[in-house]
Amino acid sequence: MIGKYAGRLAFIAVLLACLPALAGNQKEEALADSVRIALHNAITDARPPKPQFSDINERIKYLHWLGEMSERLKKKLTDRHVRREFLETVWYEARRAGLEPALVLGLIQVESAFRKYAVSHVGAHGYMQVMPFWTRVIGDGDRRKLFHMQTNLRYGCSILRLYLDMERGNLFLALGRYNGSRGRPEYPNAVLAAWKRWEFKP
Repeated sequence: MIGKYAGRLAFIAVLLACLPALAGNQKEEALADSVRIALHNAITDARPPKPQFSDINERIKYLHWLGEMSERLKKKLTDRHVRREFLETVWYEARRAGLEPALVLGLIQVESAFRKYAVSHVGAHGYMQVMPFWTRVIGDGDRRKLFHMQTNLRYGCSILRLYLDMERGNLFLALGRYNGSRGRPEYPNAVLAAWKRWEFKP
């Protein structure tokens, strides 16, 4: 009886993981060769997402952030090892792209509700709901890699950084462009509200 009940729970969990995400549709745009090459180089950098600190105080601050975010994320990612790896990678990829980790966590909350295998109604994949065309434009064409945690986060952070640069630092417009709803307030406002939830004040 217990085994049957557990089997049903596992089946429901799989169904929930496969529910479509509510992401919008990033638009494929013409990119200058230099931009495309820079993005390609950014997403193919094979270094592991392990932060390096030259200052002990920065390391202590990071460890406090990791502990607090892990507590906040416990209900969404219940496996401690998966949660820690996810947060380490978010921090690394966000900082690497010149973004606030709290912003990236807020965007993930809105885009996929922290579901690794989320697929939107327009085909966006993974935590950061990356459109598969990006794998052709700046990657190796293998869209399955968008379900790999680090790859998805690296694509997502690199794309948001690109949009921020295109919008000359205007986060509202960059977020709209990320979601395919540039100029409309609903999506940027949702991400900015979620961002506040993930802010860290040491």
